[in-house]
Amino acid sequence: MTNDSPTFTPLMPTIGMEIHGIDLSKPVPDDAIQQINDMLCNNGILLFRDQHITPEQHIAFSQQFGRLEPHVADQFNLPGHPEIFIVSNIVENGRNIGASGGARHWHFDYSYREFPSLGSLFYCLECPAEGGQTQFAGMYAAYDALPEEKKAWLEDKKAVHDYVYYWENFVPHRGPLTAEQKAELQPVAQPIVHIHPETRRRTLYLAHNIATHIEGMEAEESHDIIEDLVAFATRPEFVYTHEWQANDLIFWDNRATMHRVLPFDEEHDRRRMHRTTLVNEGQAAEQSELAEAS
Repeated sequence: MTNDSPTFTPLMPTIGMEIHGIDLSKPVPDDAIQQINDMLCNNGILLFRDQHITPEQHIAFSQQFGRLEPHVADQFNLPGHPEIFIVSNIVENGRNIGASGGARHWHFDYSYREFPSLGSLFYCLECPAEGGQTQFAGMYAAYDALPEEKKAWLEDKKAVHDYVYYWENFVPHRGPLTAEQKAELQPVAQPIVHIHPETRRRTLYLAHNIATHIEGMEAEESHDIIEDLVAFATRPEFVYTHEWQANDLIFWDNRATMHRVLPFDEEHDRRRMHRTTLVNEGQAAEQSELAEAS
């Protein structure tokens, strides 16, 4: 396999492609990287099956698309490889080796950052026989399907994303954040309508639990609006459900795709995933364009 001629098969009409002809344990040439990036931007998620890669290879492939940002909860970053965030329910020596139990709500990675994530590359090392699937919702199709009056109303709205609130109220079992971590995690207002910096298409950008309210609105009213939008954006025609196999890698576009994990038997089954997360360094230009267009 030379990695210079990838082919693509749709996962669903509205979201996702499976990539064939790429071995991530070997160098991927620039021309193939450009094809992969184009497919990512237009289709939201990319599936690479049967990839046998080391942490170094995972990081190296990820870095071909931009700069990686280690997770602020660095107690769950892979020792020696802080670019990799461990998502796992496995307990070793009396402590969880990774973050667990928190991703069952619909969300975007790093939405609580001033410049959220471009994308995430999620590699499966162990997965349960039942449950633990990841669902992805395509925000291009969801936004396009909104009534025109709803699009107009949302155009200038911002939701406040607060990771400390989320951590303390929904995943306290992970242990307390340090004062230094909290200082890095100030609430951030994000436009509910984003313009994708590469495709120039509009997307919805919101989240359960992390998005606490809409600016200028009461929390209860905001909650109802966010819940309604999430319910609309995650209708079956917009959602791909991935049944994990060991050595799958999924690359998703956090600018155009929302995701969550489905429940599994965390007491008896093991799940271990490694995630790298790319910084969205094009967001400032993206939001400037949105302001000019509105």
